[in-house]
Amino acid sequence: MDSVSSQALMIVAAGASSFGLASLLWAMRVTHGERGAARKWRTRSSDLEVQLARADSIFSSHPGVILIWEEDIGADAIGWGEPKLYGSPVALASLFQFSDNSNTPDPAARILDGLADIDAHDSTGDITTLRRRLITLRKEGGPFSLTIAGPNGRFIEADGRTAGARAVLWLTDATVKGLEETASRRRLEEIRDAISLQPETFMEILGKAPLPAWRQSGGGKLEWANSAYLAAIEAKDLDAARTKNLILDQSFPDMARRALETGNSIEEMRHIVMHGQRRAIRLVAIPISGAVAGMAFDATDEETARLALQRHVKAHDETLNYLTDGVAIFGQNKRLIFHNTAFAKIWDLEEAWLAEQPTHGALLDRLRERRRLPARTDYAAWRAGELAHYQDAADIPEDSWVLPDGRILRVARQRHPLGGLLVLFEDRTQELSLRAEFNSLIEVQKSTLDKLREGVAVFGSDGRLRLRNAAFVDLWDLDPAGLGAGATFDDIAAMLLPLYADREMWADIKARICDPSPEARQTHGGEIQLSNEKNIVYLTHPLPDGATLLAFMDITDSRRVEFALTDRAEALEAADRLKTEFIENVSYQLRTPLTTVQGYAELLDAGVFGELLDSQKEQLGAILSATGQLSYLVENILDLALIEAGRIDLDFTEVDLGEILRETAEMEMARAREARINFKLDIESGMTKVRGDRRRIAQTMMNLVSNALRFSENGGTVTLGAKRSGDTAAFWVTDTGQGMSPNVQAEAFQSFRSGDKRGAGLGLALVREFMELHGGWVSLRSEPGIGTSVECHLPTTLGVARGPTAEELIAQRAQKTGPQKADKKTKSPAN
Repeated sequence: MDSVSSQALMIVAAGASSFGLASLLWAMRVTHGERGAARKWRTRSSDLEVQLARADSIFSSHPGVILIWEEDIGADAIGWGEPKLYGSPVALASLFQFSDNSNTPDPAARILDGLADIDAHDSTGDITTLRRRLITLRKEGGPFSLTIAGPNGRFIEADGRTAGARAVLWLTDATVKGLEETASRRRLEEIRDAISLQPETFMEILGKAPLPAWRQSGGGKLEWANSAYLAAIEAKDLDAARTKNLILDQSFPDMARRALETGNSIEEMRHIVMHGQRRAIRLVAIPISGAVAGMAFDATDEETARLALQRHVKAHDETLNYLTDGVAIFGQNKRLIFHNTAFAKIWDLEEAWLAEQPTHGALLDRLRERRRLPARTDYAAWRAGELAHYQDAADIPEDSWVLPDGRILRVARQRHPLGGLLVLFEDRTQELSLRAEFNSLIEVQKSTLDKLREGVAVFGSDGRLRLRNAAFVDLWDLDPAGLGAGATFDDIAAMLLPLYADREMWADIKARICDPSPEARQTHGGEIQLSNEKNIVYLTHPLPDGATLLAFMDITDSRRVEFALTDRAEALEAADRLKTEFIENVSYQLRTPLTTVQGYAELLDAGVFGELLDSQKEQLGAILSATGQLSYLVENILDLALIEAGRIDLDFTEVDLGEILRETAEMEMARAREARINFKLDIESGMTKVRGDRRRIAQTMMNLVSNALRFSENGGTVTLGAKRSGDTAAFWVTDTGQGMSPNVQAEAFQSFRSGDKRGAGLGLALVREFMELHGGWVSLRSEPGIGTSVECHLPTTLGVARGPTAEELIAQRAQKTGPQKADKKTKSPAN
């Protein structure tokens, strides 16, 4: 039993003595008469009044209450009877915190109703209740000492004894004092035994008590002290302490003064060095008939336990405040005794209101008023069910609350170790939303995979199948029953062996699935041919979570089409080669007789064989014109054939583009005048040189001018111009002729395509080929009835940033026009 209980028992002893003495004094006054009794008992009465005043002062300082039953308990008694209640208002107010909340007017009954049925521990450690022990005390006189764990984590010490025919119950609030120590228990037993002794004997026992006790006068002089006090102040004897007026603590005189002024006991905690150690001492100053009695209770262990408990509670509360889940703890009286920050945030409740410790039912009512609880058809029944969890002995099930604002809370409840209920609120809105989104995503992925033509299977690092689509099953003609979630790669590989029996390949794929080394976890693929003549492309690809994707695609039809296209390309290549050879041969065969005819015609025109008649000269001019056109056509055909064959040679030099334009204009001016067409030359000043073949560039200009003159009507205009733009130089030919329709423009640069059937259609085709060989390009703009403009662009940079050479372009063109044979090699199934 702790120091406060010891103090309570001492005060009870004084109180019991004072009660008996007061009764005796009253009896003597009634029996003998006021005048005669005053003479006979004056001296004794004076002494008893002093002792009574002293006992009353000590009794009023007791921190607990005392209940005394003077009547016997009946066999069929109901209730608590009519005990007399003694104690100071402060002690009564302290114990009222543990009382029942009923409207019973009797304070003793309210306190007993609140504590009677709470589990309590007796001195042997057994669990019992105050009601059972109190009934035993009143019926059989059996004493007891109990420790009751009250609400809000507080403790009540209950001691029951008999005093003659009376039953006496001491109730003391012993919060944060822990369990009784053995030494304190012995001191309490000694003080309890002093209840039946005379006051003189009680003072003698107090003088031998192990706790310091003393008395000082109203002027602050030490009058009496016990041996424990003298040892604490290290005094030789009481006379030495009186002479030097040695005080245990310098704060006690002020406490004594206040105790005398108020008439109430003063209690304060002090830290004092006693016996060479710093101890936590609870000093008590009790006013007694103009003097002050002092007691010092060693509360070091109690204070250490209290501070440790405070630190533990603070750490516990801070830990709970860091949680994102709301935590609320309700005591045995169903009042809120703790809540963390997340709880107030979840429910958006005011801290000031929560600090008032509302009851569990009031909290539910407030949340319902603010429309924050789930909708309930019978709120009263639901509320009663929530509050009924305080009586549940079994595990309390969890449930979910769907709030009006759309949030979903997981509500978990459990019995609190100190009594009451702990309720946990976890906001699972985001978790459930993410889970729904995840499940939806998985379903979308599964549906997407099932729509793929490729067979897909995903294996974990343990080699077990995690995912597969329908195409995988169909491609390998598998039984879906054998492709459960627990199927291993070895099981599936055994199913695939009939179609592809290369065990080494399956072992290599398994290593890429199960081997975590960086060398194994690389993307790998290949092409195989199954025993059913299907061509399959496979791919293994490591995934971020350690899994591996294995994909198969049936390319049998693609391979067949590829082989067919290869054969067709080879046939077309052969036909194109024959065409080129044919054109070369025909052109060569045409050039020889054409040169002969043109030579003899020129000799005749020169008069080598004599003068010709005018009619003969006119016919000879037609022959020369026809042979010239034919010679020009044959040259173009040969050039085009050489370009397509990749055997043309260009002589790249620095070329003055303006000079070539002026020469071309001089040659074509006569034709323009004969056709009554206006011919203009538009050359930008400071025209730079370009890199190219002078003869081919001149040939390109001649082709463009010839086309423009041929498509222009009398009175039309043909313009030949050049300009520079950045790193390129451009020359163009514009006419005001009939123009081209969009479909004709699309085929204008193709070989043997002519817009008026008056030419072979090689001019623009050669223009494009020559520009591409120079690293340039050609653009065409034309509108029917308005005219046509053809613009050629050539690079101007010499040697550094230039286009590809003719040889490079010819090689590139050969690669484009010469189809390569498709690789028909595939991996055959192993035997």
